[in-house]
Amino acid sequence: MNQALLEEYIQTGNAIDLLALLEANTHLATQKTSQNISPIMLCCYYKKPELAEILLKHVPAISIFEASALGKSDFVKEALDQNPELINEFSEDGFTPLSLASYFGNEEITHLLLLNGADPNIPSKNGYNVYPLHSAVASNYTMIAKMLLEAGADINVVQMSGATPLHSAAHNGNIELLIVLLEAGANVNAKMEDGKTPADKAFEKGFVDIAKILS
Repeated sequence: MNQALLEEYIQTGNAIDLLALLEANTHLATQKTSQNISPIMLCCYYKKPELAEILLKHVPAISIFEASALGKSDFVKEALDQNPELINEFSEDGFTPLSLASYFGNEEITHLLLLNGADPNIPSKNGYNVYPLHSAVASNYTMIAKMLLEAGADINVVQMSGATPLHSAAHNGNIELLIVLLEAGANVNAKMEDGKTPADKAFEKGFVDIAKILS
């Protein structure tokens, strides 16, 4: 019951009741949620950083994955200093620190991870086959996409359903990202499993001008 309440408070952004719940049940801060991830990671996925800060006061330490998602570069550096092999390890939900930093838009940590040898061409280990470049493009982080490409990220990597980064950028109507991807050699003729091209994805969302450019 208490775990369900914690997840409800995180989802709804209820900081007052979350704090009261944690003060009465401190162990909940380190107990996995029903999604098999930590409460802190759940806050990240629900875009509730202010709630993550509350949880941080009730945990003895955070993982490199939580730190990468939260943007806590000092914690990431400390984790790597203690165990360099963490650089390409997988989180409970199958993502590398680099993929998490890319998805949540943490440029400083992305840079730090790449400098320490993070591989930009490792897909998620959860059946979705999401690469860091997919993560950055899906969240519209152009600068991180550039950083990944400069570090050798494959421009035409394919995730589940056959989507390439260009498919995602076209779906989002992000012209700036489209230009970056096209200049890096993105394949405009790439087809998803359903046969759709990036132009098709743009057209579906009403980005007619982008669809024309990609056709």
